Amino acid sequence: MTTANDQSLNTITSERRRLTNLAYRLLGSLSEAEDAVQETYARWYALPRHHRDAVEAPGAWLAKVAARICLDVLGSARVRRERYVGAWLPEPLPDSTPWTTGPTGGATVDPADRISLDESLGMAFLVVLESMTPAERVAFVLHDVFRYSFAEIAGIVGRTPAACRQLASSARRRVRASRTPTTPAAHQAGIVRNFGQAWQAQDIRALIGLLDPDATVVADGGGLTRASLRPVEGGERIAHHLTRLIAKAPRTATVVERTVNGRPGLAARHDGATVAVYAFDIAGERITRIWAVLNPEKLRPWATG
Repeated sequence: MTTANDQSLNTITSERRRLTNLAYRLLGSLSEAEDAVQETYARWYALPRHHRDAVEAPGAWLAKVAARICLDVLGSARVRRERYVGAWLPEPLPDSTPWTTGPTGGATVDPADRISLDESLGMAFLVVLESMTPAERVAFVLHDVFRYSFAEIAGIVGRTPAACRQLASSARRRVRASRTPTTPAAHQAGIVRNFGQAWQAQDIRALIGLLDPDATVVADGGGLTRASLRPVEGGERIAHHLTRLIAKAPRTATVVERTVNGRPGLAARHDGATVAVYAFDIAGERITRIWAVLNPEKLRPWATG
């Protein structure tokens, strides 16, 4: 027989995935998101039992606390990232399934899954979020992605609902300004596949044909591995740069197709370990941006991917 306590525990633990979904978008780091969720649960269980029993909507309470924790983390993270060696990129979400296999059908998609497939998971979206103030980021993500009211957000960020509306509006303008025309996923996959093949073949002409003339590559090595400290700009320069990299790579290194933040991407592997993950932004027939995450601390979840 299931007791009321069992039901309450199940309700609380079932929120973990949704909270992680929220915290990842707010922080851009899976490891920091998991820490924030862990702290959220620690605060819940630190409440006296009668206080917990008095909470009418535990899920809402947990989400509010998680968002506040993330807001605090974002404030301190800005200082840490100013001291970061080179560019700081969001931590790519691991997915060991090659995207060539395609999605499986027939499963019911719950709200958390649906969110994980939309634009808010993409690397382009997360990179734009990094340009926002912590309050802008929290207000925008909570309202536009997770559909919180501005009255609810006001209680989290400590501002008026009107001020939160302005924060979200400012953030929304940044997102719109950075957005590129949507390219169908199947078409993206074909372009990324051709890029991977041309790269491994060191076919500079083919690479140039796949890259937008104004394309940009941003690499994140965190000072822990060799990576360009500044963006590499221009399709031709990028093609030559990438060709030099692949020429210097060990013969046993491979480039494999992987889903990166819900989009077709690539991963470089050597001796059974993932040493780099590549996410792409594509407009029409050309690759406009490549984000290369080489920081080994950000690739720990990809160790066996």
